[in-house]
Amino acid sequence: MNNVHTSVLLNEVIDRLDFQDGDVFLDATLGGGGHSAEVAKRFGEKVEIIGFDLDPAALIRAEESIRPFSRKFTFKVANFRQLDKVFDELGKPKVNKILFDLGLSSNELSLAGRGFSFQKDEPLLMTFSEPKEGMLTAREVVNKWQEENLADVIYGFGEERFSRRIAKAIVEERRKQPIESIFQLVRIIERAVPTWYRHQKLHFATKTFQALRIAVNDELGALQEGLAKGLDYLDKNGRMAVISFHSLEDRIVKQFFNNKKKEGIVNIINKKPIVPERTEVKQNPRSRSAKLRLIEKIK
Repeated sequence: MNNVHTSVLLNEVIDRLDFQDGDVFLDATLGGGGHSAEVAKRFGEKVEIIGFDLDPAALIRAEESIRPFSRKFTFKVANFRQLDKVFDELGKPKVNKILFDLGLSSNELSLAGRGFSFQKDEPLLMTFSEPKEGMLTAREVVNKWQEENLADVIYGFGEERFSRRIAKAIVEERRKQPIESIFQLVRIIERAVPTWYRHQKLHFATKTFQALRIAVNDELGALQEGLAKGLDYLDKNGRMAVISFHSLEDRIVKQFFNNKKKEGIVNIINKKPIVPERTEVKQNPRSRSAKLRLIEKIK
């Protein structure tokens, strides 16, 4: 797997956020730091960058890519749902630009060793940060959650049509032995789904893995909280951009933006989501499902 993370919709994000001298930019999902590095490259120290990520290794990689262009940045190991606490610590009353890039970077997928990819046999964790005692992991979900709950999660968060069959197969397998590794889980899913489903363009385990990752990290709850807190800290005439990668996320973003427009708090910059051009999808197949939505705060 390629370890170089390619930032999705890079130019579209930076052009439409419309950076001005003196802006404070929050990159709420730093990842490989591609968007922030491009901001530093184009605007140097005219734009101050604040970056969040739950993975300390991601902050180190991002710093390496930004430092050649700017020293005006602050990085924090944090989830964007902690935005208010971090901003109070930093003494930042407002920011002018915010980006939420909800995709997992290639680095997170390939270097974390926590089971985000079904191409490597790793422990069944799927936590965005190093797992600590008492933290929910994918191992706990597949080995301890009831069959009905498992099926609901796989269907609700993964939109997986064979969720009931997969949940049943997981429960049958764990009665024989604990499910500990990625390949073990992939084999269970493979046996549970119809033969024709195993040969689709999308890997047959993709949706189940997405569902487990979302459940383990409470991604949808964090997104709703992060959007609300981000908007609170966004200055008047400030802009927020969100790149989502699946329909559940996009639905939450669209609904949040539409509600705030009705309340007269924001203007929606692009009526329809911006999607990658064919050349970008060809160069970076992971970008194919990306959707970019933007708002400007008016009140």
